[in-house]
Amino acid sequence: MATQTSNGRPGAARLLAHALLCVPLGLLALIPVGVEVLFVLRGVLYPLVDHGPYNHSWGGPGVGGAWVAHFGVAVPFAVAGVGALWLLGRLHSRLAGWMWGRKVGLGPFIITAAASVGGVALVIAWIHQL
Repeated sequence: MATQTSNGRPGAARLLAHALLCVPLGLLALIPVGVEVLFVLRGVLYPLVDHGPYNHSWGGPGVGGAWVAHFGVAVPFAVAGVGALWLLGRLHSRLAGWMWGRKVGLGPFIITAAASVGGVALVIAWIHQL
């Protein structure tokens, strides 16, 4: 199969290779998206998730203090989640540049592999602590 068609578009082989390279990025994106969902549920909507009593909750014994404490702890994680999504988007654009014929080097491929291994390790560790 040709790597590019006559109109300058990537050929089927490049499209397939790019799709296969982006699967790990899509799976990795589920981790920061999960962090954002937890931020909303356990930070922003804490009083709706935990109906009390708040005697032993962070920031307790009142609902206001418990909500502020949980929200405050969740904010840095939400910011980190948005940053991780931004970085994954940049990595995806670098890989897409390869699909369109730009020189990208081995860096994006190595980072994708390393991030995938790290993501698998994180998910396994999280599952084991449940």
